Amino acid sequence: MSDTNPYVRPDVALFLQFLNAVPGPKFWEVPPSEARTMTAAMRDVADAPVGELAVIRDITIPGPAGSIPARLYDKREDRAAGPVMVFYHGGGFVIGSLYTYEPYCAEVARLLDLPVISIDYRLSPEHPFPAPAEDCEAATRWIASSPAELGLKVTGLITSGDSAGGNLTIVTTMALRDKPADVPVLVQHPIYPVVTLDADWPSMREFGTGYLLTDEAMAYFGEGHAATPGDFRAEPLNFDQAGMPPSLVTTASLDPLRDQGIAYVEKLRQSGVRVEHRSAEGTIHGHINIRQAIPSTQQDVEGNIEALKSLLAEVMADA
Repeated sequence: MSDTNPYVRPDVALFLQFLNAVPGPKFWEVPPSEARTMTAAMRDVADAPVGELAVIRDITIPGPAGSIPARLYDKREDRAAGPVMVFYHGGGFVIGSLYTYEPYCAEVARLLDLPVISIDYRLSPEHPFPAPAEDCEAATRWIASSPAELGLKVTGLITSGDSAGGNLTIVTTMALRDKPADVPVLVQHPIYPVVTLDADWPSMREFGTGYLLTDEAMAYFGEGHAATPGDFRAEPLNFDQAGMPPSLVTTASLDPLRDQGIAYVEKLRQSGVRVEHRSAEGTIHGHINIRQAIPSTQQDVEGNIEALKSLLAEVMADA
């Protein structure tokens, strides 16, 4: 534990006080189907409204084990050829859905002024490792091919996701680095990503209780996902990152996953990859989904997207 109390934003402190006092079972104490229902209900009370967009459209993507649902968000009804963000939601590979991430994806589509496509990959434990990664790679390759069903001419990809989706961002980008799709990944934007199965980090010890993502939750996710040690899709931190695209990695200072995210930033730097790291100080894991409960999160999201736009502009200017 730290010798001094960490900085906690006032609105984060209020949210944690409420969260830790809520009676009844926690999501890691119930079956996955109930945990998913609880997570969806949390969106309704804690996240911002979806807001107005020109396009919110469900699409179906062919996958390795059947159809993959996805949802397209765009602030423009008509879109010229250009880049597309592919988003992989978080939730420990066990919970999370198109529904729970709709407010965030809609906001990114507005702020970035590019199409955002959210992928509803198969979830564990019904579909354990590596099913989520297989779906995300297949969906991203399909999007890169600009199929007629998509209705967009895609010239490049921005891969992004949070937590488990941060892992899926990185491993999908690695797969497309090693076997390119029809268009390149221009930038990757993992948000407080899972990059290793190693739990021996100071931030894990300091923030594993009372900061939303608990030791019990991480054990629940790990057991459900059943990742294979030594596989790059489970532990991308332990694999070569040379040749990865410019990257914007964000972490949160009160997050158990903070230190492994910072280690991934260093891995990219050591591999010669252009990388920018943004730390959300005084806030917790999962904050992008609780913009109503933690209003200061809006500034984090806006700052991240501004940084992403700048990085993307650099990449496209150099192309």
